[in-house]
Amino acid sequence: MSENFEKTLVLIKPDAIQRSLVGDIIQRFERKGLKLLGLKMMSLDEAVLREHYAHLVDKPFFAGLAKFMKSTPVVAMCWEGVEAVAAVRLIAGITKAREADAGTIRGDFAMSVSCNVIHASDTTENAEIEVKRFFNSDEIYDYDKTEYLHIYADDER
Repeated sequence: MSENFEKTLVLIKPDAIQRSLVGDIIQRFERKGLKLLGLKMMSLDEAVLREHYAHLVDKPFFAGLAKFMKSTPVVAMCWEGVEAVAAVRLIAGITKAREADAGTIRGDFAMSVSCNVIHASDTTENAEIEVKRFFNSDEIYDYDKTEYLHIYADDER
């Protein structure tokens, strides 16, 4: 496989779970041509949240963010594709959802900074760390996606 193929993490947050947006969100990534390698529903505990949001732990809003992220289970997904991290971020839209472009997930489904329906890894380095944080190796599946023949040119695969 090409070195351009990347894995990335997407979390469907509690607000999207409550609003029954899971299928709509998954469909966006499937239609783009990304390959779903892992999918599970899980509850997040304080330890995982402190690790995942380590850069925000000292912020005054962290307690509210943690409470929100523990309010319902989340759906964790691992996606793969050529430059998948950037592709997923483009589909997700910017964090401040009310300013996100129409046509993006956040632009179409959210108005908040925290309640912005999904988390998406922001760099390839973070994606690698985050996938391992939320998935065991036996929960990530490697399989042939025959659709790739129609999504990527030969020199991209």
